[in-house]
Amino acid sequence: MKKIFLMFFVAAFMSLASEKAFAQYEKGDKLLNVGIGLGTYGLFGSGIPINASGEYGFSDKISGGIYLAFVSTNYLGGDWKYSYVYAGPRASYHFNELFNISNDKFDIYGGAGLYVRNYSAKWKGAGSYLDNYKTSYTDIIPALHAGARYYFKPTFGGWAEVGYGASPLQLGVTFKF
Repeated sequence: MKKIFLMFFVAAFMSLASEKAFAQYEKGDKLLNVGIGLGTYGLFGSGIPINASGEYGFSDKISGGIYLAFVSTNYLGGDWKYSYVYAGPRASYHFNELFNISNDKFDIYGGAGLYVRNYSAKWKGAGSYLDNYKTSYTDIIPALHAGARYYFKPTFGGWAEVGYGASPLQLGVTFKF
């Protein structure tokens, strides 16, 4: 875990130190998005999803990559613990040219994904026939997203998305390489 945080901070520093010109979105861009969700579509609709996605620009309008998210919550006074893990491919279409957006700091996009969702539940109560009860299942869900990025620096910005997947609203930071 320490290595992941170290890599994140090194990437953030390199992104902030870079002085290349702004560009909305272009072929060959490599993006790393890290954020949190507000709300969740899980069974009990609570918890704060933590998510990350990586994208590669296949053309000036199309990007694709992978999405990962995790959300966990306790229920009924903490006796039940529910966890969801989402992972899968996603693709986006970048609308700046179509919408005639000339501000190079904005990137407007939308797209879809297909995620594997693993759900697990654990009972940790004592003195019940449910002691140490565990269950899990895995399914595949379609996902839709619409979002925008705003670049504060040429390689660092913020993003927000609405849609269907791990969370109805996601916010975070983005790094462009």
